[in-house]
Amino acid sequence: MGESMTWLQAIVLGAVQGLTEFLPISSSGHLRIVSEIFFGTDAGASFTAVTQLGTEAAVLVYFARDIGRIATAWFRGLVHAEHRGGLDYRMGWYVILGTIPIGVLGFFFKDQVRTSARNLWLIASVLIIFALVIAAAEHYGRKRRPIEDLRLRDGIVMGSAQALALIPGVSRSGATISAGLFLGLTREAAARYSFLLAIPAVVASGLFSLPDAFEPVGEGLNASGPQLFLATLIAFVIGYASIAWLLRFVVNHSMYWFVGYRIILGTVVLVLLATGTVSAT
Repeated sequence: MGESMTWLQAIVLGAVQGLTEFLPISSSGHLRIVSEIFFGTDAGASFTAVTQLGTEAAVLVYFARDIGRIATAWFRGLVHAEHRGGLDYRMGWYVILGTIPIGVLGFFFKDQVRTSARNLWLIASVLIIFALVIAAAEHYGRKRRPIEDLRLRDGIVMGSAQALALIPGVSRSGATISAGLFLGLTREAAARYSFLLAIPAVVASGLFSLPDAFEPVGEGLNASGPQLFLATLIAFVIGYASIAWLLRFVVNHSMYWFVGYRIILGTVVLVLLATGTVSAT
């Protein structure tokens, strides 16, 4: 049976979730790495999924005006055909259809995501391998198409890429933004759609995992209700700041900064594993 989580662990892991959720460096991978290196165990997939509710609440607040406008346009378009040509109506469909791949794969592979996929050898390797994918997207992407030019193909391709985030170490934003860059979108356009696209999948995953987060079963840390609430609240506050920062950053800076960080972190973890300093499981 896993050990009880301390308040310090809840605070640290909540902060890690908030800092890393929206950056293309994998929040689930960071939670797994930080919990293993500093606390000697795994925070758990359920804890990760529930604290993501905090960061997604940050998205809801930050993009509240956009979300309200998109939802209104989508419902209006369902009733009146003359309202179906606008970007907001189309965006509603793009988010819905783009969520299907991760919903289907997440349902069928939920057990693997919670167990074997959390092996640190895999996470460290994926951090490095997918860094090369992000670098290729930055190098080859034309970065000319604004958000207004988003099309159904873009929504489906980026939604399919989001499904890769089921593997810790990939990064939800890294996968979707990279796909957007390959499709010719600007970094800001790809990032904005990436944030909106994540909402249904992450909220559903967090709510689905909520009962499991309180179950004291298996190895790892078991959080109490108040600890889980605090970690989620911290993730919300820091996550909100992270969204604003990233949207400003991608306008004038390349993704290579994150590529370098991912390669360094992945290499450090591989060395720690190879020397027996930390355990892979």
